[in-house]
Amino acid sequence: MTAALEAAERGWHVFPLRPGTKRPALHGEAACTGTGPCERGHRKWEQRATCDPDRIRAAWSRAPFNVGIATGPSGLVVVDLDVPKDKSSSDAPCGATTFGALCERAGHAVPTTYRTRTASGGEHLYFTAPDGVRLTNTAGTVADSVDTRAWGGYVVAAGSITPAGPYEALCGFEAVALPSWLQTILQPPRKAPEAPSAALTGQSRRYADAALANEARNVATAQVGEREAKLFRAARALGRFVAWGDLPRSVVEQALQEAGEAAGLSASECRSTLRSALNWSIAHNQVRRDAA
Repeated sequence: MTAALEAAERGWHVFPLRPGTKRPALHGEAACTGTGPCERGHRKWEQRATCDPDRIRAAWSRAPFNVGIATGPSGLVVVDLDVPKDKSSSDAPCGATTFGALCERAGHAVPTTYRTRTASGGEHLYFTAPDGVRLTNTAGTVADSVDTRAWGGYVVAAGSITPAGPYEALCGFEAVALPSWLQTILQPPRKAPEAPSAALTGQSRRYADAALANEARNVATAQVGEREAKLFRAARALGRFVAWGDLPRSVVEQALQEAGEAAGLSASECRSTLRSALNWSIAHNQVRRDAA
């Protein structure tokens, strides 16, 4: 209860997790009786999370629940630096290491903000979400073993206890604003207009060529501190044209590789960023209906 109230005092919306676990203690839709909070329809944990101290005391007086923080309603983006699941493999990446390397390539130190240690030995970095932007959860988009929680997600709060160990606050009383370079990586690129019919395939390809030239120019002129993020964003934006068949992947890779190196990034940094960003974008963009 104390941990839940402390989180609520920060303006973070909490809900109960089953004692000793990371699973929500609230009923699921299949078991919903349509009464109480669900009288007008089933309400999930994200909708029922609260900052109301009276509701928190009433809920946690029933059992020693762990504490879940609904990141979206709380205005938070939490970066989850995971540890390898297979501890026997020395080659498995550590989230803290890969995130630190990403920050260094972006020209920034690892942000100092409210941070917790997870039961598995990983870390959660808390940031306040940008105004007017609805970020959602990601898995591996930022870097290997680095996930994020925003709308649609939750994290286990400090003070919670599991058989693997406790969740503990480490440092930083306040959650600072999400860095703009990190927001650039997390924010989905705007979808390009779809051609209304197959007859406009030529126009679509001209649009793709113009987008390629524009993105390459933006990367080549990027300043120190924004080069990595702009390259990542450009590759994600152009990956849809590769998936749609408007641009060959090799053409996109060559253009952005040259632009990244022109901006001052090393060849290996460019290749690594392009590979992961293009793979993600191609996998998440379906072929246009008119081109199927």
